[in-house]
Amino acid sequence: MNMRKLAVISSGTKGIGRATVEKFYHAGFDIATCARNHEDLLDLKSLLEEDGLGTVHVRATDMSKKDQVLAFAKFVSDLKQPVDVLFNNTGVFIPGAVHEEEEGNLEQMIETNLYSAYYLTRALIDHMKDREDGYIFTMGSIAGIQSYANGGSYSISKFALHGFTKALREEMKPHGIRVTSILAGATFTASWEGIDLPEERFMKSTDVADTIFNTYSLSKNTVVEEILLRPQLGDI
Repeated sequence: MNMRKLAVISSGTKGIGRATVEKFYHAGFDIATCARNHEDLLDLKSLLEEDGLGTVHVRATDMSKKDQVLAFAKFVSDLKQPVDVLFNNTGVFIPGAVHEEEEGNLEQMIETNLYSAYYLTRALIDHMKDREDGYIFTMGSIAGIQSYANGGSYSISKFALHGFTKALREEMKPHGIRVTSILAGATFTASWEGIDLPEERFMKSTDVADTIFNTYSLSKNTVVEEILLRPQLGDI
């Protein structure tokens, strides 16, 4: 019988998602993750499973599309393995000002940054409630509490995600499910490729992953509702 716990982490092949997949896998969890690129998923699976200790379940998924989110959720449910951790990590950033950005920017970021978390959580949460156990993290942003010029629709989507997480936290109190919003500043990931700044100016994705794992590891008596992480020298 498989005694490893299951962590479900969306968009797990790059950046913070990948660092968190690796952290939980090496801490004794099986993983269920998704990304749009199937080859990236297979590479991640084979790399981690080399030790033969656990399983990485992968499914190619575009998390901006509801039907694919629900298909990924069914894929997870069909594993018949209780979800111990759900990390809603999917996100996209398109710069632009509210009053002049391209038509469709808001819709794309709401669908990717908010709806992905909303639909995946709704699809998996009933089993958590039945067990009165589980932990849900959302990948928010500094932009979800502090807007800035040229980050219009991104900020709107991240404020909405933060609101979703706050509501979920209140609703899950009587069900024994802990809920945490990760509000992260600039982290050195593919999102920042081409930026003319030294790597040490950014946070490390492994620092965010370690913070998530350490927060999960607290006793069930305690929940860290919000984690605000910034580069030491401040926002970029």
